[in-house]
Amino acid sequence: MQLSTCDSLEQIPADSWNELAGDANPFIQHDFLLALEQHQCLQPYGWFPSYLLIHENGRLIGAAPAYLKNNSYGEFVFDWSWADAYRQAGKQYYPKLVTAIPFTPANGPRFLSHPDSDRELIVKRLTELSLELAQRLKLSSIHNLFLDKEVTEQQKSNGFFQRIDCQYHWRNHGYENFDHFLSFLKPKKRKNIRQERKKVINANVSIERIKGCDLSHQQWQQLYKFYQITFMKKSGSATLTLDFFKAIKDKLLAIVAYHDNKMVAGAICIVGKHTLYGRHWGCFEDYDGLHFEVCYYQGIEYCIENNLSCFEPGAQGEHKISRGFLATKTWSSHWVEDDQFRPLIIAHCQRETEYMQQHYEDMCKRSPFKTETG
Repeated sequence: MQLSTCDSLEQIPADSWNELAGDANPFIQHDFLLALEQHQCLQPYGWFPSYLLIHENGRLIGAAPAYLKNNSYGEFVFDWSWADAYRQAGKQYYPKLVTAIPFTPANGPRFLSHPDSDRELIVKRLTELSLELAQRLKLSSIHNLFLDKEVTEQQKSNGFFQRIDCQYHWRNHGYENFDHFLSFLKPKKRKNIRQERKKVINANVSIERIKGCDLSHQQWQQLYKFYQITFMKKSGSATLTLDFFKAIKDKLLAIVAYHDNKMVAGAICIVGKHTLYGRHWGCFEDYDGLHFEVCYYQGIEYCIENNLSCFEPGAQGEHKISRGFLATKTWSSHWVEDDQFRPLIIAHCQRETEYMQQHYEDMCKRSPFKTETG
């Protein structure tokens, strides 16, 4: 095995990468990651690619999307307090190494292996490569975000520790249509959803779902303004460029709202083989219930109509539970170099895990379904 790193996916043939990545998860595929590189979404915000690679006899058999980071922006697994503690102690927390999909809080594969290879061995070698890189570059830490639980368990033998979080996902149990889905909810929850959807209709707002490849120039411009305006309201940065979205248009689904023949709101979703990923929402005018319609109910309908098994509408949001999205754990693994801070951070994460486990159990009890499975 030859272990190496590279700073651009332009150096890796798309077929070789995708043979490892598979076709199920859209974020780990070559075109998505390369589009982030090519359209000014990474370096301006502190993401510097350092992909982990394993070749055998010239063939790529292992890989991971890794980045050197000089901040913690766009990760969604928060370690700002760790960085602040380092600063107060007069130590450097940045740079660090992050294995993740930039700006994407979605579960999925991170440590990729060829179907014909020994997966456990590949994960071990990639983990060792990340440790070698961190030690050679004198990095403070390594963070593997939103990955399979099994990988986090395996990496414990290399000194990594776990963190868990909670998101809210909708599952398709073979529903025939939206009303069939509603029939599995408790009466009060079902009534509330119908009332929310009716408010949108009564406001004379119409909804359209448009594939990215079918968007007109004007629709692209309006949709991107919706994406930008949400960040402006929150004093954040619209890190993903319009050219990036256009580059992945075959994976993109736009859900837009019209009033008086004008686009007044929209959401950008990414479509996977089995899962719809809700992402970026924005609006020019507020209408009662419109956010729920565009960001949740239209996505559920799309999954039912297209036989997708899951809808992940983004991070956080306990209000999603009453609309059919159930608590789901997410996993990350971390390694800290500093002997002084390592035991303190591990102890913190152990307490955090206990809290998150209780939180997860509490959220599960709030299921809106008449039965546990829906």
